[in-house]
This record gives sequence, structure tokens and C-alpha cells, in this order.
Amino acid sequence: MNLELENKVIVVTGGSKGIGYGICEVLCREGAIPVIIGRTKEDILKAQKKLQSNGSRVYYAIAELTDPQQCKTAIEQVIKYVGRIDGLVNNAGVNDGVSLEKGNYEDFVRSINRNLTHYYMMAHYALPELKKNKGAIVNIGSKTAETGQGGTSGYAAANGGRNALTREWAVELLPYSVRVNAVIVAECYTPLYQKWIKTFEEPEKKLAEICKKIPLENRMTTATEIGNSVAFLLSSRSSHTTGQIVYVDGGYSHLDRAL
Repeated sequence: MNLELENKVIVVTGGSKGIGYGICEVLCREGAIPVIIGRTKEDILKAQKKLQSNGSRVYYAIAELTDPQQCKTAIEQVIKYVGRIDGLVNNAGVNDGVSLEKGNYEDFVRSINRNLTHYYMMAHYALPELKKNKGAIVNIGSKTAETGQGGTSGYAAANGGRNALTREWAVELLPYSVRVNAVIVAECYTPLYQKWIKTFEEPEKKLAEICKKIPLENRMTTATEIGNSVAFLLSSRSSHTTGQIVYVDGGYSHLDRAL
């Protein structure tokens, strides 16, 4: 299916690694123009070079997303150098383990800023372009908002907020035909996930235990599979889909994991 994304400019936060990079790969394959937003220039340039090796156009802007002014500047740079914005993928974030029992006010608020506040700021600053082009927003979320995880109050709260903002923005932006949806991830093997797995005494055993609990094929979701769903929701092929929270997780969140 042609998703009709050719030459569409899509801003992807955290697009240099993991799920964000997988999304950018799919967008390039569909002929879109991803713009990576992140704070580490070395990683972004590496990702850009790799994505451009197949002839794709890929741009970037450097921003520390916890700083609202840098979010604003990044969007301004995209418009200045690329000329338009057709879609926004809010993806950047980190499961930072701020618990209820051992956490504190400062770390909790920091977690919200790292995982939720910039979703609002990026959408706020990109909105004039999205309205002009009848664009789309896709928010990447986590199963923690539904299932809990234990020991990660900040991240879980932020992901609940991502889901709520998805529904809220879908309502607010109806007059402009700007669609807003979310893609929820459960278990996807990214560099951050790999780093977490290696904290266990027997990482391979722990990984096998997790995969066994994923109902569909007892395997992790790939970044490409996340990217495929994101690309569809950004495209005109999903032209009457908004306010939806789509679980791309092998059935982890809603099927009996004893299956």
C-alpha cells in the first residue's frame, strides 16, 4: 500500500536510536522526510548518515527537550531549513525508575519533564504548521500506563498523561482536521532495553522469561513494527482515525499472559 507520505516532513523526537530510529527508517522507506530532534549531536549525525545512505532526505535539530525554549527553537529551525511540518512523532523519553517509596519530589517532577512536558511543548510549537497542512500527531506511549510496572511512578504517570493528551488533542484539533493518535509499546528491544537487561545477574535468562510472557509468538516487538503503525497513522490512509490508542505489543497489555 502506498501511504502517500512522499516528501512529507515528519518531526521525530529521539529519532536517532531505538524506536525513534526504527520509525525514521520506515518513514524513509515511504519517501517521507524525517527530522530528528535530540540532544546528542554525535548520535544524530550517525543516524542521519545511515538513513541517507539509501538516498533519503533526513534533517535534524539539536535540542534538550526538557527546555521549552530549545523545543521552540528546534521547531523554528525545522520550518526555516525544511519549510514545513506535516507530522509530529513524540517519542523521546526514558524509564527512569522514580518510585513512590524511594523517590522524591524533585526526581518525580524531573521524570514528568523528561517524559511528558516536551510532548506538549513540541505539539504546541508545531501546531501552526500542522493546522496549515492538516497534519497528524502520533504520541509514543508505554504499557506502564495500563499495567503498572513497579518502581517507576514518574514514567507511569507521564505515560498516562500521554494517553490523556492524545484524546484531549484529538478533540481540540477536530476543527483543523489535525488527527492525533498514540502507539503503545510493551516490550521492544532497544539499546536502552538492552542496558536494563544487562543489570540482571543472568540477562539472557531474564530476557527469555520476558519473551515467554508476550502472547503473540513469544517474542519482542521490533522497532520496525512500531514504525509501520506510526507511518500508517501519519498517512492519509488513516484519514478518519483520531483519538485512538493503538497497542502494538504482541497482545501483552490485553491478552492473558498465561497463554
